[in-house]
Amino acid sequence: CPPSPTGAQITQLLVEPPWRPAVLWDRVTLTCQGSGTAGVITWYKDGQRWGKNSRDHFIVTESGTYTCDRPGRGLSFPVRVFDGPLVLQVPVRPLLEGDTVTLRCRR
Repeated sequence: CPPSPTGAQITQLLVEPPWRPAVLWDRVTLTCQGSGTAGVITWYKDGQRWGKNSRDHFIVTESGTYTCDRPGRGLSFPVRVFDGPLVLQVPVRPLLEGDTVTLRCRR
């Protein structure tokens, strides 16, 4: 994530299970996270307003690109959920040169 201005909080969209790319058949849960103001969260799917509610998480049932917006905290980075027949996945964590990485080839 790019650095935020001093004192600013940003909205994060967390993916469970923590593999990228996220695939629909993994029963993916998205969680809109950010400190500060509680209240209505606006969800977007493929760039269009998709829902507005106080729920901060849900299980994805359709492939697409998702973002969320928390009041006063801004829009999250997008998360793409695929529904492909074959996917090579990597763990969601910062990787450095020389790290050992487990890859998953899923179908």
